[in-house]
Amino acid sequence: MPMFLREFSSWMLRYRRSWKSTIVISVANPLLFLVAIGAGLGQLVDPASLGGLTYLEFFAPGMLAAAAMQNAYVESVFVVHSSLRRDKGYLVAAATPLEPRDIMAGHLLFMAFRIGTSALAFAVVMAAFGATRSPWALLTVPAALLTGMAFAAPLAAWTVTVDAFNTLNTVFRFVLMPMYLFSGTFFAVETLPGWLRPLAYVTPLWHGVDLCRTLSLGTATPLTSAIHVGYLTALTAGGVAVALATYRRHIHV
Repeated sequence: MPMFLREFSSWMLRYRRSWKSTIVISVANPLLFLVAIGAGLGQLVDPASLGGLTYLEFFAPGMLAAAAMQNAYVESVFVVHSSLRRDKGYLVAAATPLEPRDIMAGHLLFMAFRIGTSALAFAVVMAAFGATRSPWALLTVPAALLTGMAFAAPLAAWTVTVDAFNTLNTVFRFVLMPMYLFSGTFFAVETLPGWLRPLAYVTPLWHGVDLCRTLSLGTATPLTSAIHVGYLTALTAGGVAVALATYRRHIHV
């Protein structure tokens, strides 16, 4: 068995004992948003203002991508910081034959598992609510997974360099939350002031939201989808490359 799979197996073993505690943040919280805003408050939104879409159809795939980002932040920031600074699980692993790259790869694989399974659960509920219009909606799960990993890999690479826990909360408050609000999840980016739109278009979340939404609605085109996938893949690959260096520099016994 490759060494990084041993680290992945370790995370899966821990997850078997703690999975119930993750349900609220990873599944229940986004689903409550889906019910309250999409099926509740959304009834007040005129479909004519959304090109004939119900607000639920517009909102749900965007929320899927945003939930993937949220799950990625929890797994790649709070959990990584704890593994290195508090419970020191990384340091325990480093005392074994595992190399820092194995620790990084195994944990990233577990993050992908967490993001992907949460996205699948969310997509099932989307379909049950009638929030999809196309068979291409099946691809929203890998699209959400890619969106999450475009955050998880760079954030994990950064987090192992951070000592102060407050720094993590500051980034969440002043970077992740504005992105959450202004990347097309709740309303179309086109309604933003003209000077703000270019900032929204370069965020990873906007690419994830637009990819999931166009797939769900059946309006995706090969060119725009390729741009979204290429952008998110490049961020993921870049994050992995940086993580190889930062994990090697900061994880040692």
